[in-house]
Amino acid sequence: MTEIFDKKNLISRFSDGCKPKVDWKIGTEHEKFGFKKKDLTPLTFKDIQNIFSDLINKYNWSAVKESGNIIELRKDKASITLEPGGQIELSGAPLKNLFHTCKEVNQHHDELNEVCRKYEIEFMGIGVLPKWNLSDLKIIPKERYQIMSKYMPKVGKKGLDMMMRTTTIQANFDFSSEEDMVKKFRVSQSIQPLIIALYANSPFVSGKLTEYLSYRSYIWTQTDPRRCGVLPFIYEENFSFERYVDYLLDVPMYFIIRNNRYVDLTGNTFKDFLQKKIIDKYEPELKDWDTHITTVFPEVRLKSFIELRGADGGPWSRVCALPAFWTGILYDENVLDEVSGIIDDWSFNDVQNLYADVRRNGLRTIVPNGENLIEFSKKILDLSSMGLRNRKIELNGKNEESFLDPLRVILKQGNSPADIWKDLYINQWSKDIDMLYKNNYFKFTNEQT
Repeated sequence: MTEIFDKKNLISRFSDGCKPKVDWKIGTEHEKFGFKKKDLTPLTFKDIQNIFSDLINKYNWSAVKESGNIIELRKDKASITLEPGGQIELSGAPLKNLFHTCKEVNQHHDELNEVCRKYEIEFMGIGVLPKWNLSDLKIIPKERYQIMSKYMPKVGKKGLDMMMRTTTIQANFDFSSEEDMVKKFRVSQSIQPLIIALYANSPFVSGKLTEYLSYRSYIWTQTDPRRCGVLPFIYEENFSFERYVDYLLDVPMYFIIRNNRYVDLTGNTFKDFLQKKIIDKYEPELKDWDTHITTVFPEVRLKSFIELRGADGGPWSRVCALPAFWTGILYDENVLDEVSGIIDDWSFNDVQNLYADVRRNGLRTIVPNGENLIEFSKKILDLSSMGLRNRKIELNGKNEESFLDPLRVILKQGNSPADIWKDLYINQWSKDIDMLYKNNYFKFTNEQT
């Protein structure tokens, strides 16, 4: 019972993640919206239960249930989970290289599409649900989402939009030491805006065009300022595991779990919980800290690994490109040092402004050193390519660098993906948002595996 009151134990949840380079892995997560081809409506919970049951029966996934409902599938250290608005997410296993990663996601794609064919359900890759209003959606019946959905409107204008109408692609990476973590965290948070621009794929909401290329990224700025956004303290000299713990202690909680039920503690900080200022019935436990760690959502998140969270959901070819980009940057010490030197004199305000600019302007943005983002991104992508080549991992005559090809195509075109949708919507589709659903490239298809 007293372990939770020893700060060293809170810190250890992060420091225990330190691994030698030989043990570093790559984790990939991606979410997608399903829709019914007949009328373009979102999936119902019943639809998802049918899909999950078929995945269990046909592909040997194991079910995790809550109140009799299937809420998660697990197999081989991977899981398929449900986001609040019915988005389906693959949380991939930690894997040694990008060929393994892409094989895993390919398999998920094939399994999901195979079981959905008879239901005439397809999936799309985009950052914000483009057609339906919040009132058209029903929240998934999970206890944690019920608590979150009641709390969100108290702390931000778009928290429910974040929960119900957004999707992302994420990548997770290891670190060898506290010093290595600090460097990777700073580099990741600083250059992630170029990923936001390359993946900007959400210019629509509620059937209309917005003023953003990544409306998803904007939604996060209006969700909960105490647990979301760009973290200023990571640029301070004293940034460390302990400093991140201090940040978490001051973030309001969502809940704790006792006897498999969720206890609502929203609005109270974890520090308050430790000091028993809010409730005497429950003793704080280390498992409560583990839960709390997962309920903050900054642009870059620390667990026992580093999680990169900036990309909009997108079509299939871009899923594997995201972990490839970050692997080349973060897993080659010389490349990491070079990028660290490039961003070394960027201030927090510089980085924060860069995030704000790319949400609206995508690749038509100027970075803090005065370069346009396209030229800057080409240089960083070349460094990532170098890092991937240096890994010397090949399959069928290709090395891991080949997974960056979709990003090179975007840079060659000079437009963020959302720019293409805007042009089609205005100039070819007569502002008919249904055309977006019917466009083959938009769907979560296997077009460039």
